[in-house]
Amino acid sequence: MQKDNRQVSMLFMLFSILFTVCLILANLLGTKQIALGPISVTGGLIIFPVSYIINDCVCEVWGYGKTRLLIWTGFLMNFFFVSVCAVCDAIPGAPWWDNDAGFHAIFGLAPRIAFASFAAFLAGSFINAFVMSRMKVKSEGRHFSVRAISSTLLGESADSLFFFPLAFYGVVPTAALPQLMMWQVILKTAYEIVVLPMTIMVVKWVKRHEQEDVYDKNISYSIFNL
Repeated sequence: MQKDNRQVSMLFMLFSILFTVCLILANLLGTKQIALGPISVTGGLIIFPVSYIINDCVCEVWGYGKTRLLIWTGFLMNFFFVSVCAVCDAIPGAPWWDNDAGFHAIFGLAPRIAFASFAAFLAGSFINAFVMSRMKVKSEGRHFSVRAISSTLLGESADSLFFFPLAFYGVVPTAALPQLMMWQVILKTAYEIVVLPMTIMVVKWVKRHEQEDVYDKNISYSIFNL
């Protein structure tokens, strides 16, 4: 059953809040490099894949239109957060303040990194939602696991293809970029596979609770059609 598309439920609102928190946390945690055995990744890996899981859940239950709203809401709130942090970082500290370097390391996101992050997020998130939506229609709602993994793989690939060249070209050796991108995609997709049983349970429960299971037929996939 499909409800009035102009309305949002309490659960959708909670998913939106969690989605936005994940994006902001990814920025903050991304300032730390962590080691997973011989592999070095950013701390954002801990939380960023959750945004793709939420993307899949929302698209599966409420459809592409609501997912588009979710993505733009997350983008604008993240942009607001980064902008406020940049303003605060630019204001001179008090005479007795001696932690400018630490504050800048966490909140002073470089313009180039910020631009790369925003572009990668939009590309990856919308590709993830589009693939999830189209595969659901074509499969008539079957094979959620295949759809979730496939959409994440393509979305994360697009995210990495945008982010790493835009953020690190000329900084990181060009030959090292493909390996960095590959590991990000592999680890983030593996993350989703590990938590997939929980994702399936959440999706089933939300469908029952909301009495919604939207199929995106005859809709506009323009990312600007809000």
